[in-house]
Amino acid sequence: MALLRVTSPHAHGPASTPRVMQKVLLATVPGIIALTHFFGFGILVNLVWACIVALACEALALALRRRPIGFYLRDCSALVTATLLAVALPPYSPWWLIAVGVACAILLAKHLYGGLGYNPFNPAMAGYVILLISFPVQMTAWAPPRGLGQLPGFMEALQACFWPPGYDGVTMATPLDLMKQNTGLLMTDLYAQTPQFGRWAGLGWEWVNIAFLAGGAWLLYQRIFTWHAPLAMLASLTLFAAIFYDGGSSASGGSPLFHLLSGATMFGAFFIVTDPVTSAVSVRGRLVYGAMIGALVYIIRVRGNYPDAVAFAVLIMNFAAPFIDNYTRPRTYGHKAGG
Repeated sequence: MALLRVTSPHAHGPASTPRVMQKVLLATVPGIIALTHFFGFGILVNLVWACIVALACEALALALRRRPIGFYLRDCSALVTATLLAVALPPYSPWWLIAVGVACAILLAKHLYGGLGYNPFNPAMAGYVILLISFPVQMTAWAPPRGLGQLPGFMEALQACFWPPGYDGVTMATPLDLMKQNTGLLMTDLYAQTPQFGRWAGLGWEWVNIAFLAGGAWLLYQRIFTWHAPLAMLASLTLFAAIFYDGGSSASGGSPLFHLLSGATMFGAFFIVTDPVTSAVSVRGRLVYGAMIGALVYIIRVRGNYPDAVAFAVLIMNFAAPFIDNYTRPRTYGHKAGG
C-alpha cells in the first residue's frame, strides 16, 4: 500500500500580508475623516502626496535590490507606512517635508535593514522623529481645529503643500503644548480661557482619538492583532496619569482622560504599538512592551521637552523588544521553567 508523502498538517487561512495591510488602511478611515473635519483638507493632501512618494521610493529600493517591483508594491506595506506618517504630520505641511519624512521611512528605516519583516524600528515613527528633530518649526505648525466651514478649502490646501511661500496659514499650539507651557492657570481656568480645549481634552482631538479607537477596536475584532500591547499601553498611561494627577493645579500634568484623548494616544496604541515586526512577540512580552510605552509617553509628555511622546516611546521600546522577548519566553512543553 502506497503511503501519502505529506509533511505535518498546516492550516491555510485567508490572512495574508496584503489583506492585513488593506484592513489596517480601512481602519484608519474614521480617524482620517475626523482629522479632516476638524483640521481641513490639508490632511488629505498630506495623505495623497505621501502615498505617491512612498510608492516611488519603494519601487526605487526594490529596483536597486533587484526584487520584483509589482509583487512587493501590491502588499500595501508602503501605503500603510505613508498613511501612518501622513496623519501624524501637521496639515498644510510643505511638500518637501512630507517627501523627506516618507523617504527616510521607506529607504532608511525599512529597506536599509532588508525590507518588510527585517526592520527593527517602526518606519513611520522613525520618519516622524527624523522630521521632528530636524524641522521642529514646521512639525509644530498645526492648524486650529475650526471645522471644514472655517478652514482653507482643497485648492488652498494644495497651494500650502506645493507652493508654501504663497500661502499664509494660521497655526496655534496644540493642547499638549499648552499644558506643558502652563505655569499660572488652574486646569479649570486653562480650559475656560483657551479655545484649543474641549470638554475632556483638546478640541477636536477628543473625537480624533475616539475615531482611531473605533478603528482599532475593529482591527481587534478582525484579529489582526491581540489586545495585550494596546491595552497595556493605555492602562499604564492611565495609571501614571492617575497617580500623579493633583486635581488640576497650575503644575498639573493633566488628568487620565486628558492623556487618553490627547495627541496620538489611540492612534499609537492601535496602529503603531501593534506593529508585529518591531514589537515584542511573546504574550508576556507584549504586556511589558505596551506598559513601558505607556509609562514613557506620560514621562516624556510631562517631564520631557516634547509635548507628545508616542513616537519616541515606540522607538525606544523597539530597541528593547528583543531584550524583552529574551526574558519573557514561554516555557517549552515538557521542560521546567527556566530550563
